[in-house]
Amino acid sequence: MAISSKVLISVKHLVKEYNHGTVHALDGCDLDIHKGEVVAIIGPSGSGKSTLLRVMSGIFRPDAGTVEYDGKPVFENVALKNEIVYLSDEQYFLPAATLDDMARLYAAAYAGFSAEEYKRLSALFALPCSRKLSTYSKGMQKQAAILLGLSAMPRYLLCDETFDGLDPVMRQLVKRVLADAVAKRGLTAVIASHHLRELEDICDHIGLLHKGGILLSKDLDDMKLNIHKIQCVLQPGMEPEDLVA
Repeated sequence: MAISSKVLISVKHLVKEYNHGTVHALDGCDLDIHKGEVVAIIGPSGSGKSTLLRVMSGIFRPDAGTVEYDGKPVFENVALKNEIVYLSDEQYFLPAATLDDMARLYAAAYAGFSAEEYKRLSALFALPCSRKLSTYSKGMQKQAAILLGLSAMPRYLLCDETFDGLDPVMRQLVKRVLADAVAKRGLTAVIASHHLRELEDICDHIGLLHKGGILLSKDLDDMKLNIHKIQCVLQPGMEPEDLVA
């Protein structure tokens, strides 16, 4: 897919602390994201992935640093937040709400919500729209959140562990739907995950997050070009350590 060379989302020197500064969730985090990219933020539990997405979505105020979309700060920017959908790792739906109920809520919150897209995706995911979401399985609730988020027609989609709880068939369907949104309407997506392997067939760029900072930020294709496989045959009496000299 074609990627714009213009930096669309700029994360600069981001710091977020908890417990009166004793816990550094983000510590000088920097990241540039271009229009139409699917960016994977990879890191273990506790590396700051969820905090990064919450600051990027304007839910949390950073203690230092900035997050800007096309040069505009996100925190307390109502107009900009109307173009951002954040999908948390833990779904929340109104008590006793059905999928149709939540669709009406999203339509009231997001000016660009598309009833046509909601109808199309509902049929594609085959979810029971009139059934209470509290009776859905974890995987079905995850699908419902993705469906609602994409129906809001955002310019920016921030996803925390999007594929967790989905079976392999549904993972491929979600990837196809995301790729379609990126290709057809220029959606820019940021997906946080523990596992690079489940994202490598859809993402364009990788950000490796460790202890609140980006250790590596690189295009996936460039990373693959720098990976080489070497096979060695050891002579009798040699040990693998002998190859390091």
